[in-house]
Amino acid sequence: MHGFAYRHGSLHCEDVDLQALAEEHGTPLYVYSGNTILDHYRRLDKALGSIDHEVAYAVKANSNLSVLKLLAAEHAGFDIVSGGELFRVIKAGGDPAKCTFAGVGKTRPEIEYALKQGIYSFNVESEEELRYLNEVAADLGVIAPAAVRVNPNVDAKTHKYISTGKSGNKFGVDFDYIADVYARAARELAHVKLRGLQMHIGSQLTSVKPFVEAVEKVAPLATHLKNTYGIEFWSIGGGIGIVYHSSLESGSPSWWAAKPEGERPLTIEEYGAELLPRLQHLGLKILLEPGRYIVGNAGVLLTRCLFEKHGTTKTFKVVDAGMNDLIRPALYEGHHEIAPVKEPGEARRKVDVVGPICESGDFFCQDRELPDFQPGEVVALMSAGAYGFVMASNYNSRPLPAEILVDGSTAKVVRKRQTLDDLIAGEV
Repeated sequence: MHGFAYRHGSLHCEDVDLQALAEEHGTPLYVYSGNTILDHYRRLDKALGSIDHEVAYAVKANSNLSVLKLLAAEHAGFDIVSGGELFRVIKAGGDPAKCTFAGVGKTRPEIEYALKQGIYSFNVESEEELRYLNEVAADLGVIAPAAVRVNPNVDAKTHKYISTGKSGNKFGVDFDYIADVYARAARELAHVKLRGLQMHIGSQLTSVKPFVEAVEKVAPLATHLKNTYGIEFWSIGGGIGIVYHSSLESGSPSWWAAKPEGERPLTIEEYGAELLPRLQHLGLKILLEPGRYIVGNAGVLLTRCLFEKHGTTKTFKVVDAGMNDLIRPALYEGHHEIAPVKEPGEARRKVDVVGPICESGDFFCQDRELPDFQPGEVVALMSAGAYGFVMASNYNSRPLPAEILVDGSTAKVVRKRQTLDDLIAGEV
């Protein structure tokens, strides 16, 4: 489900005309569908309803306070990777006791802050970090709840930058060593409580097979740790992929449909049907850490075409958004469909859509057949709700765009556009 469709010749987010938003608030502009976010969270939560579980939203995917507030109101948990993300969750009304803190390089101030706020667990990435956590907890005179992240050496077959579950990745403890780490921790670390086990094999998985392989491999370990050390939860990570490649059909009420030769989304029904039988007998609380699945298709980046430039071999559509606003195409070779806000006719052209940044990598597509939108028209970069604004920067001294959250026919600014004065705030 997503909230974007053509109505009366214009692309809408729920009941709000995106053209009107672009005219009122300018471009580039991020727009999110609140009901899409809630629908994705609720479907995933329902799919696991037969077992003790918690959906812990991965804040790094989209950390806007209003997005977090939507999920906090649903009593979601939160997967955080910094002290700043914990601060955001708390400011948005989230419960720190429902937060798990991941990441390979937590600092002492971050650990102390999380301990004082009473988080549910630290997801520890190495034995060295576990010993450091014990040291900080001892200095504070408290017990630190912890789960160690196991690296199951399962190939998720995703982009190398978002693969996390193989032995060559920086994340987690090798599967062959993990039992010994728990044994030493139980014996030697008086200020650590071994509360759970964690794993995460990668992001943007569109097949259930890697999930099944990882769960089957790690389940006996989880049972052993429960019987030996009394752990209470197993976090099986996130990684459920979304559809980025799709078809755009003029005259269709909704442009969103997977291409026959393109991606096939991993449905929540398939995910639940395959994993539930492998998890329900364990007697452990199961944590999920979805991010992209919940917010990815819930957001778009609106940008206006500035010029059309003709070269000897290419035609360039120059837009006012750049790689500083949405870096996924440059960083991950990430694909985003590009939909004119004005419902297009039949005319198509093979073009490069490029931004104003002084980098050759500043493009959103190359040699792609698109509806022939013209200078002055607004287009939507689809599926930009995850790893869009959160990875934006001020490169080339460009102010960050505004963010809008839509609920039905209501659109609210949930982050103001940066001004030029904001660019230099804090500098001397």
